Amino acid sequence: MLTFAPGPSKVYDSLPRYMQEAYEKGILSANHRSSVFMNLYQETETLMREKLHMPADYKLLFTSSATENWEIISQSIVQSAGYHIFSGFFGKKWYEYAKYIEPKTFAHKLDADQTVDVANLHIGEEFDLIAITQNETSNATQVRMETIAAIANKYPEKMIAVDTTSSMAGIELDFGLADIWYASVQKCFGLPAGLGILIISPKAVQKAADKGEKGRYNSLNFMLENAATYQTHYTPNVFGIYLLYRVLQDMPEIQHIDQKTKARMRKLEDTIANTASMRMLIQNPEARSSTVMAVSGKEEFIAQVKKEAEKAGMQLGGGYGPLKPTSFRIANFPAITDAEFDKLIAFLKKY
Repeated sequence: MLTFAPGPSKVYDSLPRYMQEAYEKGILSANHRSSVFMNLYQETETLMREKLHMPADYKLLFTSSATENWEIISQSIVQSAGYHIFSGFFGKKWYEYAKYIEPKTFAHKLDADQTVDVANLHIGEEFDLIAITQNETSNATQVRMETIAAIANKYPEKMIAVDTTSSMAGIELDFGLADIWYASVQKCFGLPAGLGILIISPKAVQKAADKGEKGRYNSLNFMLENAATYQTHYTPNVFGIYLLYRVLQDMPEIQHIDQKTKARMRKLEDTIANTASMRMLIQNPEARSSTVMAVSGKEEFIAQVKKEAEKAGMQLGGGYGPLKPTSFRIANFPAITDAEFDKLIAFLKKY
């Protein structure tokens, strides 16, 4: 069954080869204090700079998931409170996790079709971190790089943390605009779930040092202490890191992937716009994601489309939360081949 679900999503077709290589090279038994692992970590970080354009002075850290990063950011970096900007379920969950740790955390909730009005955005001195859900998987919205740049320019003294769980490795991100970026590998990286990525700037490293939070297994200062010698603070998902390394090795530079991702999304948008029965959930193109498409309709119609897609050998992603019965989602991720994408387009055109 070909899946277009937005996570866990379709993995790269080359994965069986990578898995066999990992077994043959002894990666599966590699100790995370060994030179084998330290070299793997260093080479993976180098590839993140070469292929995704991560700045030279930013640090790559490995976590269990994007969800764990929510906790790390609040416990180890935020000193007063975070100001969270979001429109959907996952941004709301990040806010709720942060609020458990720091009750003064603030929620700036956007409507799904709404963009951030930076000119009228007022974030007081009581907030030292701005949290932005750049790509919201639940409702297929995004905050564009230009908007993040405008926020960074308006509040240069504040830390900015960005959730790119369903966009990192699918579109080009300007990492220099913010201090903290995170993702999970089961979406645009085309890998199985079980590995989180945390990218932090020198400013974020210093902020963590100033706060001095220690004593937890995932305290950022403890993680950084280990990462200085390309080790991890706990026994990591070495297999997952190796698969990430191989995907990065074989993928084109991100500007080429970005171009293809956006061209595909335009084709998908045009297809849905020209059907008689389908409607894009997000009508404002400025708020619409480049990597996840949500299609809305009556409950009976949505159920029918999903059932007919399965008969055609394709799985569409369900809607999320309250949108589940009246929408489906389509992943526009790099691991999906052109032939597979064209098969989906031909199917959708029937409606």
